[in-house]
Amino acid sequence: MGSLIKSSGVSGAILSRIATNDQHGENSEYFDGWKAYDKDPFHLSRNPHGIIQMGLAENQLCLDLIKDWIKENPRASVCTPEGVHQFSDIANFQDYHGLKEFRQAIAHFMGKARGGRVTFDPERIVMSGGATGANETIMFCLADPGDVFLVPSPYYAAFDRDLRWRTGVEIVPVHCSSSNNFKLTVEAVEWAYEKAVESNKKVKGLLFTNPSNPLGTVLDKYTLKDLVRFVTRKNIHLVIDEIYAATVFAGENFVSVAEVVKDLDGSEVNADLIHIVYSLSKDMGLPGFRVGIVYSYNDLVVSCARKMSSFGLVSSQTQLMLASMLSDDRFVDNFLMESSRRLGIRHDIFTLGLKKAGITCLISTAGLFVWMDLRHLLRDRSSFESEIELWHIIIDKVKLNVSPGSSFQCTEPGWFRVCFANMDDDTLHVALQRIQDFMSKNSNKAAEKASDNDQIIQNNNAKKQKWKQSNLRLSFRRLYEDGLSSPGIMSPRSPLLRT
Repeated sequence: MGSLIKSSGVSGAILSRIATNDQHGENSEYFDGWKAYDKDPFHLSRNPHGIIQMGLAENQLCLDLIKDWIKENPRASVCTPEGVHQFSDIANFQDYHGLKEFRQAIAHFMGKARGGRVTFDPERIVMSGGATGANETIMFCLADPGDVFLVPSPYYAAFDRDLRWRTGVEIVPVHCSSSNNFKLTVEAVEWAYEKAVESNKKVKGLLFTNPSNPLGTVLDKYTLKDLVRFVTRKNIHLVIDEIYAATVFAGENFVSVAEVVKDLDGSEVNADLIHIVYSLSKDMGLPGFRVGIVYSYNDLVVSCARKMSSFGLVSSQTQLMLASMLSDDRFVDNFLMESSRRLGIRHDIFTLGLKKAGITCLISTAGLFVWMDLRHLLRDRSSFESEIELWHIIIDKVKLNVSPGSSFQCTEPGWFRVCFANMDDDTLHVALQRIQDFMSKNSNKAAEKASDNDQIIQNNNAKKQKWKQSNLRLSFRRLYEDGLSSPGIMSPRSPLLRT
């Protein structure tokens, strides 16, 4: 043990580049907020003054439904008397294709989560260790070190880790702005593509989340079709991370790229270029199960990804339980409906609370978070230093872990992602109260400052008025004296002459 401790401080020459580089992204404020929370986690009774975690996009609003299903279906687990007879088979199963019934259930659930408007082929379902593993796997399949993927910003803060840390792939942001509510356009993608090509970059594809993380917005079908046509023209890949597909709680239905592939004419889409990343972490609130999915229309990608899945398989015990759960249509239909309903209620409660505090957010219809606008609180609205200063205040004083927009490669200071579905109602109430108290104090300070400024202005005006009156009396006295000595001639020092 001593030698291991000692070696941690020696030159990186004896370690790999991955072990010694800083490309993981762990040193960003996004992860620093988590570390601050871990040191002082909030608890209603044990630590009521601790930091509330609002930087983690977890969906904990419907776990009670899953718990109830497990109680009612003990045969789905090998750890119960009713299911233990399957223990030997499940404990020894290690085929990287996965249990057939698991792949069938996942494909079935993916279709239901997209409104039943599209179906998925179980033979194209490839397992991975969560969406993190799935995104990295697809990068290994599609790109070589130094190749470029275009990623619209603001984008998920951990994409720097997931997409490039071990693969060597480069990310070129496609910058979106608040001027059009951060909407992704084909024109912006084409501009970024041309700039990358001009810089002698080898662009291999376009990747983004839909619904968006961190925006909570949903891409419309027309834009999706245009993007599919674009990648087909350029012969580059399109990877869409759809892990928030079933978190839509308002507005129009979520449109999967799978629908677009089905609808477009063969001349407009090369399906070999289209790939989907999915997971049960967000839609079902099961991040600890590490269920990630790569779904590709490209046979070679499916084959390669399946071979690579040996490095991140989903446990056979988890597969068995989920195969049973996701095949239960009554449960799935009720879960999806109830999850959407509860997310909508929670979103409305949270955004209304923010509005009462004088805070607005980007209009969103999906996801587990809001894109909060605090630009009006920045010391300097054009400075990311001001954004980080404000973030430190929110972490250290308000005791909330929210994520600054710069962590998501946002080009405009003052935006923050705030998660609202990873806590109970009481904790949410405390968080809103802290925000409202902070804004109230900030408003009072602003009012006091404005009052002080008004007083200073009044004092200065009084001094100016007094000076004018005094100077005017002096000027008339001089004018009168000069007039007596030189009738008809005005003194050159007279302010009347200078004006």
